[in-house]
Formats: sequence, structure tokens, C-alpha cells
Amino acid sequence: MESITHREMRNQSAEILRRVASGETLQVTNNGHPTALLVPAGGDALDAAIARGEARPARLPVSAVGTIRRRTSPVTTAAIISDTRGRW
Repeated sequence: MESITHREMRNQSAEILRRVASGETLQVTNNGHPTALLVPAGGDALDAAIARGEARPARLPVSAVGTIRRRTSPVTTAAIISDTRGRW
């Protein structure tokens, strides 16, 4: 992956955006430190992650989130946190 500086991105933004739109991924550095990653837009990244086994497709549509019922627990959040402290 090629790196470009923040200054290059600012001064040559049209050319850089053309390159990214054509499929390139570029790392942007600021003062020598990696700061951003420019990647082509699109849903292909999720499809590729699913194909690689790095993500799973949704089992239900987003609209189903509203149908989830709230449940209460006999154990408080504070008790759960207190129980797990010191074990990590």
C-alpha cells in the first residue's frame, strides 16, 4: 500500500480521489505518522469480509431491532462489574 503525505493529499486531491475511485487504497501520513486510510467507497468491503469469514451476514433486517423485548436481570450491572474486577 502506498503512503502519501497530508500535504500531497491537500495539493493533489483530485488526482488522489481518481486513484482511490479506480480501486487503489492509500495511507495518509501526518508528520510521518499514519493518520488515515483512503479506500474505495462501496458495499464490496462487507461482501469481501463475509467471503473471507471475517464477518457474518445479518440474519434479520434492521427493522427487526424494534421488536426486541427488554428483559430485566436479578443481578445488577454494578454487581456484574464488581464480580469481574481483578480477574483480567
